[in-house]
Amino acid sequence: MLIASPSYNPAPAHAADGKVTTPDGIELRYARWRTVNAPCKGTVLLLHGRAEYIEKLYETTQDLLDAGFDVLSFDWRGQGGSDRLLEDVRKGFVEHFDQYVQDLETVLDAVALPDCRPPYYLLAHSTGALVALLAAPRLGNRVRRMVLLSPLLKLGSLPVSQSYVKWLTGALHVMGLGQLYVGGGATPDQKRKFSGNVLTSDLERFQRNARFAAEFTDQTIGGPTASWLFAAIRAMDRVNQPDFHGSITIPTLILCAGNDKVVDNEAAEHLGRRLRSGSCLIIPGARHEMQQERDVVREQVLASFKAFVPGSGEEESLTLRQGRKPAVGSKQSA
Repeated sequence: MLIASPSYNPAPAHAADGKVTTPDGIELRYARWRTVNAPCKGTVLLLHGRAEYIEKLYETTQDLLDAGFDVLSFDWRGQGGSDRLLEDVRKGFVEHFDQYVQDLETVLDAVALPDCRPPYYLLAHSTGALVALLAAPRLGNRVRRMVLLSPLLKLGSLPVSQSYVKWLTGALHVMGLGQLYVGGGATPDQKRKFSGNVLTSDLERFQRNARFAAEFTDQTIGGPTASWLFAAIRAMDRVNQPDFHGSITIPTLILCAGNDKVVDNEAAEHLGRRLRSGSCLIIPGARHEMQQERDVVREQVLASFKAFVPGSGEEESLTLRQGRKPAVGSKQSA
């Protein structure tokens, strides 16, 4: 097996894992599961955040399996069990986010379409949500709906403006210094303490993730590099352009964490108002990693997903149906 399954973080049963190669020669690690609950409602593709990996979302995977969905999970290039792009494997690095879009399309074409049961849905977190939006104009005939958690559309609390960060990281990138860390260093998971962390208010899940990161260091990476952050900001700028909004036709539900300090919720609410078939909900009290949060938060995330996805039996309140679309960008509490 390519995926780890320690006793404190066991993998859901009957995983089928492997690797698939992108057109530019990068090997991506994936894992897929089939629900035992009939009938199958389709396949959910989990799109991770920066520095995440398949094992971190086992709990969410099991929740979706229990709800009657098949699940397909994979690691972006440069992190998890996929190929690293630099000699220093701790450094997450991309030239531009279109490389992540290529990763997603490769997994869709080479794994999802031949081996996973339709229809297909995206459940994407943070960086994964930004990639989903970038890819959305080309996925309209393959993906039925997508749910975006804490999408990376604008950086959260910063001591300087995002424009300055873009200028600085761009300068480092152009000068050939894009591999330098610009936050967190090489081992942020080992240094991070629960008190004051901005990711989750759940101590047990925080400690589980920290234990896994310490034991399976080959799955983890360090903080963002200058080139990665420069690429991320350019991708944000692109997605936030008004003409880009009109190119997204996939019905989209955006879920924001009420206490998010990592990303800016106002940018997500603005996008929710601009999408043709979009809505934005706020989950009060949640921090950035809602899939790693307390049960009360996780339950709201799962309930919102099930309410939005057809066939879940709970879709009346949130499903965007033709002729019955709720107020676009409605700022509600789930």
